[in-house]
Amino acid sequence: MKIIESIKEFGGYLNRYTHQSDVCDCEMTFSVYLPPQAESGKVPALYWLSGLTCTDDNVRVKAGAQRYASEQGIALIFPDTSPRGDDVADEDRYDIGTGAGFYVNSTQSPWKNNYQMYDYVTKELPALLERNLPLIAGMKSISGHSMGGHGALICALKNPDSYQSVSAFAPICNPIHGSWGKACLNTYLGDDTKAWQAYDATSLVEAGAKVSDILIDQGTADEFYDEKQLLPENFQAACDKANQSVTIRMQDGYDHSYHFIASFIGEHIAYHAKALKSK
Repeated sequence: MKIIESIKEFGGYLNRYTHQSDVCDCEMTFSVYLPPQAESGKVPALYWLSGLTCTDDNVRVKAGAQRYASEQGIALIFPDTSPRGDDVADEDRYDIGTGAGFYVNSTQSPWKNNYQMYDYVTKELPALLERNLPLIAGMKSISGHSMGGHGALICALKNPDSYQSVSAFAPICNPIHGSWGKACLNTYLGDDTKAWQAYDATSLVEAGAKVSDILIDQGTADEFYDEKQLLPENFQAACDKANQSVTIRMQDGYDHSYHFIASFIGEHIAYHAKALKSK
């Protein structure tokens, strides 16, 4: 880990790092907010997975999350959304390649050489940070937005013992039935739709995956909700059938932007803090 930026905020420090990722086989960038409590002891962590076209920078400057993390004594981890670099595969479109890793382990060429984002956010990055920063080992929760909300849901559902809690903002809940999801999954995983189901939150719940609870906020004025990209109703139906606890709050008039996230991020951090501090 090499620190490339450090900014004091709300008594703690917002740091930016680079490191050579083994699983993604390239240099990766990420940010970490360490609250003031980290100066005197180890703290739990909340991982935030961002959406299409984002880097680690969007959430740390737009969401206002650091204020609440400082109050709760929780570290915030902001990974990037994909591998990057001159030797990393890309396409000239916003929803495939750079900024669009979709938090899966790709099996298709040329993507499989670098696009191993699922292993990166669930294994390599947490292990790296817990070795090098004042974080309580294994004490972490996960959240995210849009593509990152999809990532948060699948990471928690596939690893129920690894995360104390999970939430999401406008997540892609059923990507096997949305055009964004179909494009990404076909590109990274090939045309075997059964393989797609391993990275689809609705399919995972239908197959028996379970966590203690899930919190989702969805804006009613979200254009991608109207375009049937997100499909929270499908996820709600699967959870109801499987007796999986989920709260989907339809927030009247809110869109897909960080204005929406900033409006409710404090409630999400409090939700995760309760789970992290109860263990």
